Amino acid sequence: MGIFIDLEGLDGSGKTTQTELICKRLAADGIDYRQIKLPDYESDSSILVRKYLAGDFGKNAGDVNAYAASVLYAADRFASFTEKWGEDYRNGKLIFADRYTPANALYQMTKLEKSEWDPFLEWLFDFEYEKIGIPAPDKVIFLDMPVEVSQRLMTSRYGGDESKKDVHEANVEFLNACREAALYAARKYGWSVVECAENGEPLPIETINDKVYKILLDTLK
Repeated sequence: MGIFIDLEGLDGSGKTTQTELICKRLAADGIDYRQIKLPDYESDSSILVRKYLAGDFGKNAGDVNAYAASVLYAADRFASFTEKWGEDYRNGKLIFADRYTPANALYQMTKLEKSEWDPFLEWLFDFEYEKIGIPAPDKVIFLDMPVEVSQRLMTSRYGGDESKKDVHEANVEFLNACREAALYAARKYGWSVVECAENGEPLPIETINDKVYKILLDTLK
């Protein structure tokens, strides 16, 4: 099987930028890889995820419980693996994911009491990696950008127009809860946490990228 690396991060963490830079470095270093991005919004398999995000199953995120929402995303991941990148993985290619199953730990655990976090995580990873049989990442890397820093970055990205932030990007309480859930899961499962800020300021993009790429290369050894 191939090596599978998953990059996770909350809104405003710079995950898209880091993904692009990592892919450029992999290509420059002659490393054969396949990038995947989930949910796969261009595929019919994501229709239930899109309906969920559009509010078709309830106008508030909490209207769809953590388990039900996770199943919607899991179905999309199963289809993506089966139809698109499973053969590459089985043939030994590096798979580099922009979000995967661990994203459900970040976003869905916030719907649960903390006493329910462990049972949910155990169910989530058993359901996807064992029951439906999609592969588990060999390494999960979480970009830890403090919410107060990411808020400033997003405000700058939108030219100071706060109205351009979507409902998740603008919800500081929600994002802080997601960060807490992510760091909890990271400790429990040994994810690599890349600190993206220092003294309340974001680190240079290149500095963060060097950290991520080193973890990636170490995983390939």
